[in-house]
Amino acid sequence: MSKDLKYCSSCGQQIDAKANFCPKCGAHLTSYQASTIYERKVEGFSAVLSFFVPGLGQIYNGQIGRGIVILCIFALCLVSMFILIGFLLAPVLWIWNIYDAYGSAKKINQIAF
Repeated sequence: MSKDLKYCSSCGQQIDAKANFCPKCGAHLTSYQASTIYERKVEGFSAVLSFFVPGLGQIYNGQIGRGIVILCIFALCLVSMFILIGFLLAPVLWIWNIYDAYGSAKKINQIAF
């Protein structure tokens, strides 16, 4: 792995170490958000966290903004159950959230290791 490269914590794209923005997703990169070294993530643990609290698996993966957005959208889905649309949206978002947390952890491990 070259020392002149780092990875975007939002999408995992390999980028130049001097870049301030990710060319793929446009995320603003600070020294905290993009690093040259990833910690290995346990895919199953990430999925289990998201099973119990939607968005928590993404936060564990280092995708803090994404996790908070998922948590907020899931809360809105729960509130919208009073008008019945939430009964359709909440389970779909919940299942997708688990799949996304697992897939993100797997992608981080493939990129870094």
